[in-house]
Amino acid sequence: MLEHIAGLITTVIAHLGYAGVALLMAIESACIPLPSEIIMPFSGFLVSTGTLSLWLVALAGAAGSVVGSLVAYWVGLWGGRPLVERYGKYLLITHHDLDLADRWFTRHGDITILIGRMLPVVRTFIAFPAGVARMPLWRFNLYTFIGSYIWCWGLAWIGLKLGQHWNTLGGWFHRFDAVITIILLAGVIWYVRRHLRLLRR
Repeated sequence: MLEHIAGLITTVIAHLGYAGVALLMAIESACIPLPSEIIMPFSGFLVSTGTLSLWLVALAGAAGSVVGSLVAYWVGLWGGRPLVERYGKYLLITHHDLDLADRWFTRHGDITILIGRMLPVVRTFIAFPAGVARMPLWRFNLYTFIGSYIWCWGLAWIGLKLGQHWNTLGGWFHRFDAVITIILLAGVIWYVRRHLRLLRR
């Protein structure tokens, strides 16, 4: 499946150029796990051939990330909290948890978004909780753009240096994704056990 996705990504970028980079990164940032670890290194490879420019590739990727993140942010803002308050108990989410999320984004929201945009897996889904926590839109857009630009530029630069071997980066990040997924899964297990214990009390 990863090979088919990679084929789709390379075809879109080869035909649409910067617009294709922006489109694909927007899809990835709208909570659809399209791997930026393939999108940006291939764009970097095209930079090595003289087809594209490195800073414009990073700019297109960051702009697309902001647009896609806005979709998830608005879903979280307008539908997220009421839906979570109504149905969250079935997922062991309490009002206390929502209040904690609000306070966290109030105190650390900027750095959470900035760092989250530079982490595999996390970057795809970080916009929704920011919307639920009603993080100010201008700060959300600013830190999403900065974090995404750094991420996109870094991956494109690596693709530029790897040249025709750009696709080896995807496999390396895929292993890194697995590590992050395991950590997140462990966190979910801890969360469920803690809330079940609280419910029993």
